[in-house]
Amino acid sequence: MEMTDKALDFVHDTGDKIASVTSQAAEALGEKGEQLKNAEQQLVDSCHGYVRDNPLTSLGIAVAVGFVLSRVLSGR
Repeated sequence: MEMTDKALDFVHDTGDKIASVTSQAAEALGEKGEQLKNAEQQLVDSCHGYVRDNPLTSLGIAVAVGFVLSRVLSGR
């Protein structure tokens, strides 16, 4: 009987530790996710500003990238 109680206590303690670690990991991922969203928004804002300030250059870059991608993806 005493062995069963010890085993049950061990299982409960282990479960509590796993829940704690999982909670900490989820919190850390949430923080990193928020940082990534902020970085993404800054990048998008920067790109919009560049395109607004340099429309012809942006169009030239888009055409060049499209041409390169079409050549790479067509396999020629």
